[in-house]
Amino acid sequence: MKKFKEKLSGRIFFALALSSISALALITGFILFHGVLLIEKVGLFDFIFGTVWAPGKEQYGIFPMIIGSVSVTLGAILIGVPIGICCSIFLAEFAPAGFRNFFRPAIQLLAGIPSVLYGFMGLVFIVPLIRDYLGGPGLSLLTGCIILGIMILPTVISISEVSLLSLPSQYKDGALALGLTHWQTIRCVLLPAAKSGIVAAVILGMGRAIGETMAVIMVLGNAVDIPDSILDPIRTLTTNIGIEMGYASGDHQDALFATGIILFVIIMILNSLAQYITRRKDK
Repeated sequence: MKKFKEKLSGRIFFALALSSISALALITGFILFHGVLLIEKVGLFDFIFGTVWAPGKEQYGIFPMIIGSVSVTLGAILIGVPIGICCSIFLAEFAPAGFRNFFRPAIQLLAGIPSVLYGFMGLVFIVPLIRDYLGGPGLSLLTGCIILGIMILPTVISISEVSLLSLPSQYKDGALALGLTHWQTIRCVLLPAAKSGIVAAVILGMGRAIGETMAVIMVLGNAVDIPDSILDPIRTLTTNIGIEMGYASGDHQDALFATGIILFVIIMILNSLAQYITRRKDK
């Protein structure tokens, strides 16, 4: 009877795991089925590097949106990663226990805030500030970078802190015994030793930023143009799908699925790279 229960439990867990993989396979197959047809019709090169998105004229070029996605993601990394790493160093090395116990749940709460609230905050506070003091419409690449930089903080802080705390205590003890100051120990010993985990945190933060939709719809301005400055409005791959999928049909709808394929490939590459770096660290 005991063996029967164990086998039954194992098969139930296997079925649940298989259902998750099956859902992923169905989603992937559905996207590929609709998107590949359009890519074959337009041509992969013209689809990726075309600069005109005009579904009414049967022109489907997503290069401005690829530039927009890459730009806003890199901007978010430039803003969020230094702040996140500094916060993780503070929590791991300097923060008192009481403050640390308060700050960690606050970071987790930051991760649980719906993205639409981030977009609303940007629309109400950040957009007017940029418009009044820097110029432009306010709905811009810079606004999106700031919002996404805030949104990736929980990912960067949590993973970087865990990477620092998982280092053997002998690293720090040995460095201090050799006469290094606390800051020199952190800069010259702990950060290089935790480099793989920090890089994985950055890559996962990039995946979080490039896949965001609702918040950036509200603050980017959604102009299908290659930006000349950080104050120009842009459109990303995700916002293009979110804005137009509700009324698209025919080739237009297939083009949005094809956009999803490109986005899916980019995110899969980032996630695979993060897993590779994490496994390399474990080894």
